[in-house]
Amino acid sequence: MNAYVPILVLAALGAAFAVFSVVVGAVVGPKRYNRAKLSAYECGVEPTPQPAGGGRFPVKYYLTAMLFIIFDIEIVFLYPWAVQFDALGMFGLVQMLIFVALIGVAYAYDWRRGGLEWD
Repeated sequence: MNAYVPILVLAALGAAFAVFSVVVGAVVGPKRYNRAKLSAYECGVEPTPQPAGGGRFPVKYYLTAMLFIIFDIEIVFLYPWAVQFDALGMFGLVQMLIFVALIGVAYAYDWRRGGLEWD
């Protein structure tokens, strides 16, 4: 149990700093609200009215988000594999080649569906 005390202390310090920052920002920060501040910000473009239910988004946005998630997962698995490359030997190499091939299939699917085209 003593091994976890530094981790718990660090987590408590992080949580305390986060709460402190939010409270101080709310107390000290300016409170001048106007219509422009309360409206939605869309990259400097005037917001367009949305139909009831939020409207429809092209599938491209979801495919691009899927691509980012896939590559994030790939990086999470590639770093430990690269660190232990010598210890894993040929078995680890073959398994990682299969994994990268599966990632390539997802990338090809996204490319074919038009997720990389920005019209």
